[in-house]
Amino acid sequence: MAAAAPAAEGVPGRGPPGEVIHLNVGGKRFSTSRQTLTWIPDSFFSSLLSGRISTLKDETGAIFIDRDPTVFAPILNFLRTKELDPRGVHGSSLLHEAQFYGLTPLVRRLQLREELDRSSCGNVLFNGYLPPPVFPVKRRNRHSLAGPQQSGGRPAPVRRSNTMPPNLGNAGLLGRMLDERAPPSPSGLPEEPGMVRLVCGHHNWIAVAYTQFLVCYRLKEASGWQLVFSSPRLDWPIERLALTARVLGGALGEHDKMVAAATGSEILLWALQAEGGGSEIGVFHLGVPVEALFFVGNQLIATSHTGRIGVWNAVTKHWQVQDVQPITSYDAAGSFLLLGCDNGSIYYVDVQKFPLRMKDNDLLVSELYRDPAEDGVTALSVYLTPKTSDSGNWIEIAYGTSSGGVRVIVQHPETVGSGPQLFQTFTVHRSPVTKIMLSEKHLISVCADNNHVRTWSVTRFRGMISTQPGSTPLASFKILALESADGHGGCSAGNDIGPYGERDDQQVFIQKVVPAASQLFVRLSSTGQRVCSVRSVDGSPTTAFTVLECEGSRRLGSRPRRYLLTGQANGSLAMWDLTTAMDGLGQAPAGGLTEEELMEQLEQCELAPLASSRSSLPSPSPSRASLTSLHSASSNTSLSGRQGSPSTPQAEARRRGGGSFVERCQELVRSGPESRRPPTPAPRPSAGLGAPLAPPKVKLSETSF
Repeated sequence: MAAAAPAAEGVPGRGPPGEVIHLNVGGKRFSTSRQTLTWIPDSFFSSLLSGRISTLKDETGAIFIDRDPTVFAPILNFLRTKELDPRGVHGSSLLHEAQFYGLTPLVRRLQLREELDRSSCGNVLFNGYLPPPVFPVKRRNRHSLAGPQQSGGRPAPVRRSNTMPPNLGNAGLLGRMLDERAPPSPSGLPEEPGMVRLVCGHHNWIAVAYTQFLVCYRLKEASGWQLVFSSPRLDWPIERLALTARVLGGALGEHDKMVAAATGSEILLWALQAEGGGSEIGVFHLGVPVEALFFVGNQLIATSHTGRIGVWNAVTKHWQVQDVQPITSYDAAGSFLLLGCDNGSIYYVDVQKFPLRMKDNDLLVSELYRDPAEDGVTALSVYLTPKTSDSGNWIEIAYGTSSGGVRVIVQHPETVGSGPQLFQTFTVHRSPVTKIMLSEKHLISVCADNNHVRTWSVTRFRGMISTQPGSTPLASFKILALESADGHGGCSAGNDIGPYGERDDQQVFIQKVVPAASQLFVRLSSTGQRVCSVRSVDGSPTTAFTVLECEGSRRLGSRPRRYLLTGQANGSLAMWDLTTAMDGLGQAPAGGLTEEELMEQLEQCELAPLASSRSSLPSPSPSRASLTSLHSASSNTSLSGRQGSPSTPQAEARRRGGGSFVERCQELVRSGPESRRPPTPAPRPSAGLGAPLAPPKVKLSETSF
């Protein structure tokens, strides 16, 4: 009996309802009554105080609960007053804790609060929704892929960008963490065969590629988007997609609509009818993995970084393959195809006169320019000025190199005989340039340092680029995107960040932070400012996206529209009106992701397994060169700590050594899932009459991410 007495005292369920209960939640003391804690039946507290859950007490006898005390405060206030007072706590954190404590009334309130902000009908930018198509029957012919191209059951990985040289990948610390994730499934095929892998558009047509088939939609003015073509089911997963819907002044007239799909070295081409249906034109082989597939007019072009190019002509029905130097970038200007190669040369092919030499079955590949340092041309952009149509000789080309240099070359009528002349050089990138865009107003470059963007304004005189007063730096920011080299289910080619848009208009980047994200951020390429953000209306992850410039309606006063197309993991397709978003740009929130939004996105992504990530992180040595991927010295948007904090030696060392964001990423990998919730701001202290004013909370620079 003497032994049973202490046991009876340890059972908390035998006390009166008005008994005072002392709690120690994460090291912070709370006191409340038993009645307050137990008025919700079947909750964590009723089970705890009834003895169904074993208790752990601290040295003072208070019941210890190993949870966040900051989030517990509004939960206890709800139990006392039955009113919800978040006190600045993040909504998802509060919902997570309410679910842990089993507080059903509070969980329902918080879920309803979230549902008010989200709708299956989207926001004002939501423009349309196309459900998943019917899975087609299998394609029955001898052209299915077989042999060594699928050795091991998995085709060769595709690159994230068609202007990106092979084996660059994610150059930063976060990219290295992602590369150490768990290996793919043994079959090598995507786990979701019905997800959207690729989306592309041309004029008023859309092509959507799934794992083993593709569909095409056409926009009709009266009836909207209509399904007009569905391919048979193929024996291999589609890795590349190309569409041409209208060629101005083309020789084929209305029969110039074609769609092509490729994987490995095999390419299938179909002809599309305007009113629906399609027929297979043929199957072509490049002999090496197809790295890029696109149309120049009605000529189908396939290239590989090995240096091989294939061209199919719609008039002659002729497929031609030729080897050149290893190709690291490309761009098209009118009927000219320009190829940037690893030897520092830029070559061009006039596909309108294809083939020029039918005798020896050879493409006419001519060298246009060679880089002075002979660095590999890893990104290429051609801008045809209004003077091009007048004189035919004024061409501007911007290109990026493997050493990080950005150069602009110009060919004008006075230098036709000697070729393009070097006009300007920028050496602000320290990683290989992966993207470049020269437009009427801006020069935009992106390097492999976690998509670090630099933007300059372009000065023009009578439509031609000018040195007076010269290019002016506008912005420096990052489009952080943790897409691995092979992406979500191998669809990394469908997650190209851009920039998207016409050369005489504002271009935008599309930012998808983590592979399984359902939210995309649209950002202005010239400043990094956020134009808008869109979230999938059905809650499924976004697996592919692109931007489509649709021609205007025949109605008077109609203008072209710009749409963001998002393909989802469940096979659906959503459309978002970017024209409306651009018109209301001044009312949109400025900048990129805030630090809280970034951490919320990172919750959805395992950066690396715990054991391997610790070994892969750089040691805290004085040399922090390995962290330059997350902290660029030339960036004007530092990722260091907030302003107004005490300037301690440790804080100063963090600012010099790569910023608090790097350390937080390291802690994020080391810690478990419980500590990956968004940071919770502390309650604001009440300032007395004689108390010094607290420094204002300065937000992180929103163009950082």
